[in-house]
Amino acid sequence: MTPEKSSVPDGAAPAHERTPRWWQLLGRDRAAAVGAVVLALVALVAVFGRLFIGDHARRQDLDASLRPPSLDHGWFGVLGTDVLGRSMLARMIEAAATTLSVAVPAVLCSLLIGSAVGLWAGYHGGRRESVAMRIADVILSFPSLLIAVVVLYVFSPSALNIVLILAVARIPVYLRTARAEAAELRSRLFVDAARTFGTPSHMIVHRHVLPIALPTLLTVATLDFCFVMLTESSLSFLGIGIQPPDVSWGLMVAQGRQYLQTAWWITVLPGLAIVLTTVSATVLAAWARIATDPAQRWRLTLRTKRRNAPAAVPPEMIS
Repeated sequence: MTPEKSSVPDGAAPAHERTPRWWQLLGRDRAAAVGAVVLALVALVAVFGRLFIGDHARRQDLDASLRPPSLDHGWFGVLGTDVLGRSMLARMIEAAATTLSVAVPAVLCSLLIGSAVGLWAGYHGGRRESVAMRIADVILSFPSLLIAVVVLYVFSPSALNIVLILAVARIPVYLRTARAEAAELRSRLFVDAARTFGTPSHMIVHRHVLPIALPTLLTVATLDFCFVMLTESSLSFLGIGIQPPDVSWGLMVAQGRQYLQTAWWITVLPGLAIVLTTVSATVLAAWARIATDPAQRWRLTLRTKRRNAPAAVPPEMIS
């Protein structure tokens, strides 16, 4: 009895394994899949949560002050109440919307502006590249959190000011990354061929350089989302970020720190939400970097192939 030969050539892989979809790759990495689910739930809560909580996030009830988490007082009391008797569940849902409304626009603005300038400077080189890099060096010479603290201390703290400050402070991160990618790709043969055929510079950058640089930029943006969200939480904790009656996770931590020994849930729960969101985004960024790199993508399929591989047949079973 001899084992039958496979109909697939030795050097070829089955069709369904040659180009796995992104959701297939995500399903093969359990940590990244859990991170994606957590981020999706946070996004859904931030977008649609306010439709279900009404005014419970700001409704005060001094008789229900500092109630511990319990199911005895309905769903809005499942996470307890704060010192003013407001529902912690409702406040965390509203804080999620506020936190993401600051972090997401700041990351998108810095990503779009920094990537555009970096690709333009890296592709053309020369004086344009030098000027862009010097501007980025000047901005990076000051810590982002320090710039935000100084500017918000001078001007009035608001969500719009926080978005603008963080967006400007994070532009050099994407500018330097995009410039490095464009400077490396501008000497490739396919770029030279497109230039030889008379393709305009902006079309070359859009069609040939951007698709290759985009995975790296998106990975940086995912990691930068964690930094921006932590920065906003830090500013709110210091009292120069989101101001009441608005609420964010960082502001909730700041308001509940004096009750940490008597009502731990006021500080621990929003802090846990910050940790889970940032860790999930970090894990997903690591997966995205591997999934978008053809040279590293095999790592995501190696464990599945080992799990699905048939067991070895002992020599004595072969006749």
